[in-house]
Amino acid sequence: MEVCVDSVASAINAQNGGAVRIELCSNLMEGGTTPSIGMLQVIKQAVSVPVFVMIRPRGGDFLYNEVEFEVMKQDLLASKSLGADGFVFGILNRDGTVDAFRCKELIELARPLPVTFHRAIDVCCDIDKALDCIISLRCERVLTSGGDTSALEGLPVIKQMIDRVKGRIIIMPGGGINERNLERILEGTGAKEFHCSARSSVSSQMSYRKEIPMGSSISQSEFTTKIADEEKVRKFVNMADNLWDSNNKHG
Repeated sequence: MEVCVDSVASAINAQNGGAVRIELCSNLMEGGTTPSIGMLQVIKQAVSVPVFVMIRPRGGDFLYNEVEFEVMKQDLLASKSLGADGFVFGILNRDGTVDAFRCKELIELARPLPVTFHRAIDVCCDIDKALDCIISLRCERVLTSGGDTSALEGLPVIKQMIDRVKGRIIIMPGGGINERNLERILEGTGAKEFHCSARSSVSSQMSYRKEIPMGSSISQSEFTTKIADEEKVRKFVNMADNLWDSNNKHG
């Protein structure tokens, strides 16, 4: 189980719950962007599991101009120097294909650390061709919801992807995975890894509260935060382990 986190508390809870890897981001409400250097430094001191850093300069699409690409390179190099264990990114061309040239440049900067191509694949014009390109770039894994809004809805495509690659790359389902659908997704795809946030809402400890939105008008209350829930992570890990054991016993 890989847990995506955007805080120190979430990283600690993810590790304590049994996650084998952390994807460190900022702005999970936008699908994740590059975290701060301070966040990476403190989390690396707080946990021992591998920390993969998201390299994404902004929310929105995955088509980046020259300045944005330079930011991605500098963020990657800075994170690498501070002990990142791997990286998560994806860059597309205007026509919805993988930008192999720029992705290759980032991958070369990341080496010898592993690279996950993230859910940019889900908005590609042709997932099969995108997957072939990602394999040729020698990424270690790809995070995907099967080109749909969630891993559950994209389950048939994720299964096809896993069957198609024949172990050449790890296909990791992610997107809307929860305790109600995890077993169905793992059984239906045969995936050996999965990705989720396993978050719960936590109320602020502020006694004085004045509700003024600091973000958009649709943002949550400033007195509620979401962090990875240690018990949820543990439950997910146990569910996956039990399913794995059961499948092995039955051949």
